[in-house]
Amino acid sequence: MSKNVESPPAGESSPSLDKAIWIFLAISAFYGLAMGLSDSVFANYFKTAYNADAQVRGFIEFPRELPGVLSIVGIAAIAPLGRIKGARFTAVLYFAGILALALFKPPFTFMLLILFVQSLGMHMFMPFNDSIGISLAVEGKTGKMLGRFKSMTMAATMLAGLIVFFGFKSGVFSFNTPIIVFLISAAATFTVILLFGPMRKALPAEMRMERLAGKGSFMQNLKGNMVFRKEYIRYYVICALFGGRKQIMFVYSPWVLIELLGFGAENMAILSIIGALIGIFFMPVVGRLIDRYGTRKVMIAEALAFIFIYVAYGMLSRWVNAQGGVVLLVGVAMLLVYLLNIIDRMSAQFAMVRSIYLQDISVKKEDVTPSLTVGMAIDHIVSILGSLVCGTIWFKFGPEYVFIIAGILSLLNLIVASGIRSQAKR
Repeated sequence: MSKNVESPPAGESSPSLDKAIWIFLAISAFYGLAMGLSDSVFANYFKTAYNADAQVRGFIEFPRELPGVLSIVGIAAIAPLGRIKGARFTAVLYFAGILALALFKPPFTFMLLILFVQSLGMHMFMPFNDSIGISLAVEGKTGKMLGRFKSMTMAATMLAGLIVFFGFKSGVFSFNTPIIVFLISAAATFTVILLFGPMRKALPAEMRMERLAGKGSFMQNLKGNMVFRKEYIRYYVICALFGGRKQIMFVYSPWVLIELLGFGAENMAILSIIGALIGIFFMPVVGRLIDRYGTRKVMIAEALAFIFIYVAYGMLSRWVNAQGGVVLLVGVAMLLVYLLNIIDRMSAQFAMVRSIYLQDISVKKEDVTPSLTVGMAIDHIVSILGSLVCGTIWFKFGPEYVFIIAGILSLLNLIVASGIRSQAKR
């Protein structure tokens, strides 16, 4: 049986811990709502407000992904706050950034700076979120617990998609300031900030006071957050491969729909709604599959699925691009496009598989949060390079070559995952 990291000492949770779990479920819901309202419309926002093309869209990802690298430094700086207060601080950064974008239409350069602050909060929140979720899990049920949290996030994402769809369809939402959809996202984030207070009070004292990298100086905390062990090399390689594939998934897969197929914000919202609805039921299943079969088999299945997805995307984008201009699809063709995008979106939810894999191989429980942070930094270094390179490739050679790269990365991910030692059922 795999060991549980930073888990309650008893086999069953206490009433106070149960309360903390319910509050964290609410945090997951409001977090999902905030992310869903903003992330689902960012591509359309850049296109509409700043007339971005594929090359500019790739450039915009630099300030959006750079915080993923700098999160090591940021988390080291706030390590003395502990996990709960640290997570709340990152939510404050996100709140400040999205509120500024809601109230103002700044010049392009200043918009990138605001986007950087918002993205820094989001990326620093990620390792805190996974670490807190793992710490709340009972021995042997980490996958089930994280699946529960992810399912709640997906339910809120679906609600966000519905709000975006009806908001833009009715004309209530637009990208004229104030941008109402961003204001609602800011309100949801503010609720997350408030909920961390009662959650911290509900936690047992020993969990409430847990630190990240110790109580030392900034440099000591920074060193503590940069964990490099040979046992984690495969995990870091998987993070790097995901980083390259993720940029194509988040940036260029939607860009096929927006640039080549003429999808508006309401069309993208439909995809978000359907993907989230599937995710509500899919993520708990993934969690149970991890507990039952181990992370190796789940990662192999993921890699195989996405090799097919990106081959299909490459063929689609090549055909559409060859037609010249925007192509309007109907019937079965449109359904296939929706299906491809929905499955592609599910890839982001497999992050919990990598988190649990790290938990399984961790040498010390204190390594989990720092290693999650290092993995995210590696992921984002590759993402930054990938966004710039793929934007140029799309512009000069055609969109299909971007998806060929994604397929190759998925194949490499399959090879690396196949080399993972078989783990006992969780």
